[in-house]
Amino acid sequence: MSDAVSLARSIVTMQTASTQQALSVEMIKQNAQADQGLVAMLQQSVEQIQATLPAGQGALVDLTA
Repeated sequence: MSDAVSLARSIVTMQTASTQQALSVEMIKQNAQADQGLVAMLQQSVEQIQATLPAGQGALVDLTA
């Protein structure tokens, strides 16, 4: 009887681990999608700012200041 209980515990443990791994993968995918959206928004913002600057402005940066 203890072999059956041990086997059942092992199966439940494996199923739990599998579920946790699947949830972790899904969370990582969602975080990656959110990061991609943020990068796209930042790139768009930079492009808009560059479009409003006069020609040549922002091209040179004084690193000694």
